[in-house]
Amino acid sequence: MEGMDHLAHERNKTEFDVDAMKIVWAGSRHAFELSDRMARLVASDPAFRKDDRTRLGRKGILRLTEEEAGQLRNFVDEPSFTDLHWGMFVPAIKGQGTDEQQQKWLPLAYKMQIIGCYAQTELGHGSNVQGLETTATFDPDTDEFVIHSPTLTSSKWWPGGLGKISTHAIVYARLITNGQEHGVHGFIVQLRSLDDHMPLPGITIGDIGMKFGNGAYNTMDNGVLKFDHIRIPRNQMLMRVLQVTREGKCVQSNVPRQLIYGTMVFVRQTIVADASTALSRAVCIATRYSAVRRQFGSQDGGMETQVIDYKTQQSRLFPLLASAYAFRFVGEWLKWLYMDVTQRLQAKDFSTLPEAHACTAGLKSLTTTATADAIEECRKLCGGHGYLCASGLPELFAVYVPACTYEGDNVVLLLQVARFLMKTDLLHCCCDVQRAEDWLKPGVVLEAFEARSARMCVACAKNLSKFENPEDGFAELSADLVEAAVAHCQLIVVSKFIDKLQQDIPGKGVKQQLQNLCYIYVVNLVHKYLGDFLSTGCITPKQASLANDQLRSLYSQIRPNAIALVDAFNYTDHYLGSVLGRSDGNVYPKLYEEAWKDPLNDSVVPDGYHEYVHPMLKQQLRNARL
Repeated sequence: MEGMDHLAHERNKTEFDVDAMKIVWAGSRHAFELSDRMARLVASDPAFRKDDRTRLGRKGILRLTEEEAGQLRNFVDEPSFTDLHWGMFVPAIKGQGTDEQQQKWLPLAYKMQIIGCYAQTELGHGSNVQGLETTATFDPDTDEFVIHSPTLTSSKWWPGGLGKISTHAIVYARLITNGQEHGVHGFIVQLRSLDDHMPLPGITIGDIGMKFGNGAYNTMDNGVLKFDHIRIPRNQMLMRVLQVTREGKCVQSNVPRQLIYGTMVFVRQTIVADASTALSRAVCIATRYSAVRRQFGSQDGGMETQVIDYKTQQSRLFPLLASAYAFRFVGEWLKWLYMDVTQRLQAKDFSTLPEAHACTAGLKSLTTTATADAIEECRKLCGGHGYLCASGLPELFAVYVPACTYEGDNVVLLLQVARFLMKTDLLHCCCDVQRAEDWLKPGVVLEAFEARSARMCVACAKNLSKFENPEDGFAELSADLVEAAVAHCQLIVVSKFIDKLQQDIPGKGVKQQLQNLCYIYVVNLVHKYLGDFLSTGCITPKQASLANDQLRSLYSQIRPNAIALVDAFNYTDHYLGSVLGRSDGNVYPKLYEEAWKDPLNDSVVPDGYHEYVHPMLKQQLRNARL
């Protein structure tokens, strides 16, 4: 029935202050009010309809603060060239450009008088940046660099915004001066005319074609780019780390090369924050629908059992709900880490950059992999209806899944973390669980995860020492090293969730619910990675059994609060874009209505019926044009 809240009975079970939890999820009251205002603005404006993905037509007359504009962009909820302009092009100039270069290029970028993209990946090389083939050869006679694509595989491939929109790019190429190579560096290159938008002479540029999904990421113009001896001024090489003089000599600045990690830290902490958002959207849909859907269990003609009450559903769904909160809080910590790194860079302190880079690389890998898998799991948790585009989950998955490979392939990133860990001093710890309730003690939990991480790293280090050539050992043991890196990253997430619980968290029952979610996340990981914990001697089989007992108890405590915990995300129905995840639970009538909107239902008799189907039904196949 229209206007009726079909989930009211669920919300009446809530044992905590939902409004207070909304503040915790948003990060602050200001952040909550800002996101709430922007979400409602987008949801109420027909220009932002998501069913036909209409682009914003009033952008030129809106007057928003930069903070409001950022939130508005999030809730429009459609991949766009602006994502790469603000997310990669501008940060690259900030992080790798000299003061003079920033003064020249950033004002143009901020006003969008130029639109930029980040052209690193090539047709033949992605993760192996040092294998890029595009060249930038210095010509001392003209004081210019000649940018060239010497092979087909050197074509830039995948940069978002490149295909149709970007006027400029940060192009990564092999620096060559006086016949010598000096590694891969970034160059600001104009691609299209600012008058008629035509590609400049010597530049071949276009879109790489359709990608996975219906709409999904296909709103982004991922491009292909080839250079035929394009000349740019010498001062368009990003020179904060390395300068090329008028004579073609390379001069290292007093800024270490690790400075580029600063840009990576920014980009990857953003990706981790995005992971919590995507995961929470999927979990919100699956949780609400699990409370609406009823199957089996009817006795004496009574109502069937809510799917969310089945323990099998809870054991699959509630760890994902806990993960959404866990990723949110580790994302907050990464944001703090980026601010700390930025302040240190300004003070010429580069000491924390390698560790910050390792943390963000590992957490980018961990959270995006887990989120992509979780969105698909949420689709399956919604049964057959989850496969409908109207559920919102197929589209969400298609939009999100490229995060597992862009900005670093997830396995390659974990191997980078493993290299860092092999250089780190590790402490030996153990686990002291005697009763099931001990798994709710922060100290006990941290000891178990620290012991697992340390012992897996030590085992890898010992095995590496058996190889004469460390690189041979690294290649041979790469699978073990990846597992050790995952253990380390999970330790970080667990520790930051526990740190969050040490803070003063206002609101009736809010802290208790967060504690329940934290320990669901923790104990589910113990259950899922039991082999690691047992094989390294971190816990005993008895302690593992106690963990499972505690997990079942935690599910029962979360159950009456499940709907309220996803309500705390404060997502509008417009933003969720899901009939199954409607806040009022009015799923079946709306799903029925949605079916009739499909253009296939515009006619009763389908095209081709008289040519193919009717002759077959009448056994006139000889006369049919088949």
